[in-house]
Amino acid sequence: MLPRHHEPIAAIATAPGRGAVGIVRVSGRALAPYVQALLGRSLQPRQAHYLPFPDAAGQPIDQGLALYFPAPHSYTGEDVLELQAHGGPVVLQLLLERCLEAAATPDPATGRACLPGLRLAGPGEFSERAFLSGKIDLAQAEAIADLIDATTSAAARSASRSLSGAFSHDIHSLRDALVHLRMLVEATLDFPEEDIDFLRQADARGQLAGLQQQLAAVLQRTRQGALLREGIKVVIAGQPNAGKSSLLNALAGAELAIVTPIAGTTRDKVQQTIQIEGVPLHVIDTAGLRESSDEVERIGIARAWDEIAQADAVLFLHDLTRRADPACRAADAAIAQAMAARLPAAVPVIDVWNKSDCLDAPAEALEPGALCLSARTGDGLERLRRRLLDIAGWQALPEGVYIARARHVEALQAVGQHLDAAAAQLATPHPALDLLAEELRLAQNALGAITGEFTSDDLLGVIFSRFCIGK
Repeated sequence: MLPRHHEPIAAIATAPGRGAVGIVRVSGRALAPYVQALLGRSLQPRQAHYLPFPDAAGQPIDQGLALYFPAPHSYTGEDVLELQAHGGPVVLQLLLERCLEAAATPDPATGRACLPGLRLAGPGEFSERAFLSGKIDLAQAEAIADLIDATTSAAARSASRSLSGAFSHDIHSLRDALVHLRMLVEATLDFPEEDIDFLRQADARGQLAGLQQQLAAVLQRTRQGALLREGIKVVIAGQPNAGKSSLLNALAGAELAIVTPIAGTTRDKVQQTIQIEGVPLHVIDTAGLRESSDEVERIGIARAWDEIAQADAVLFLHDLTRRADPACRAADAAIAQAMAARLPAAVPVIDVWNKSDCLDAPAEALEPGALCLSARTGDGLERLRRRLLDIAGWQALPEGVYIARARHVEALQAVGQHLDAAAAQLATPHPALDLLAEELRLAQNALGAITGEFTSDDLLGVIFSRFCIGK
């Protein structure tokens, strides 16, 4: 019995639904007899052939293009067959069923099934085959899913850079420098009787310092790439009628939330993802925070507090026209106190004073860090957008960024910790070389986890299970 990752697989490779073109993909070893059985003819490698796709009785299911990619020159590194037909879901399902059925057709040369064990592919299994065959590394495989899932043009371009190998190149460059440094340490350990200080002559401290600087640059780009992929969650909170829904509509540039003069109009959260300079911000409008006897409104307020507790940043909206009202100020103070109790200290809360257009004179001096704007006219919105980018930590890098994930940032931070520990050892008059060597080894393992050189099967399963089927 073949191992699972050696079994031939088939799937519809295009998105569910109707379209002009749909693709059925088959990957496995030695597909040539199977192609003959399925299509009634052989195919020239890497050439498109326009022909009918027959069913078991020889009647055409559809007509389209067939392409055959012999190993190793294919996406998966195995033989790959792609059938491009019309994109109706029934047509593609019939074609997929025929692909599975044809696998049991006897090969005239051997009398055995042309492609025994052909089964439906799991999520991401074609990309997993590409990784296992060495066509791509793990960071590039993840970039495929990120390119498909990109919600902004900047994220798509960054994912494309990662897929082309820009991120992996930087990781490999770090690894090569780290391996060279490990070699010096191991040489000193292996030949203690030699009257040669390999580390001092090779300037190991200087090499380690250069490695740390290189790591810092890669980590900065990686953080920016993770931000492009993940974005941040921004919750708009405040008293009823402060203009929260109007602010969401202004930021989104669309009438998403209902706006009325009636307090308590918003009963549930309204969410919209916007982008500022390519950074996705998941903005959530919530119910006004107050004491209420209305059961539905109380549920909405409870949900608002739940969203606030999970926010990466909170826009605490105030009403400028009621700034002098003692009851309003007391209510705002109570909300601020409740927020402080629920939010981690690292989560920023921006005080935003709305309705500047309703004042005849400029607003009095606000608290340090507060913003003044009009959600109705748009005055001050650009300052708010810039503040949100600053909070997110976005810095446009001239050389561009590559898409990255939280696990990549965590791995690089672990590398930095091990390099710091190694530097501390080297700084002592008599370094413990065995401990130094171990810290460098652990740093290399953390780097290898990014590209898949040192990655558990459990992690691989989690990563590829989140891909779409057919990719």
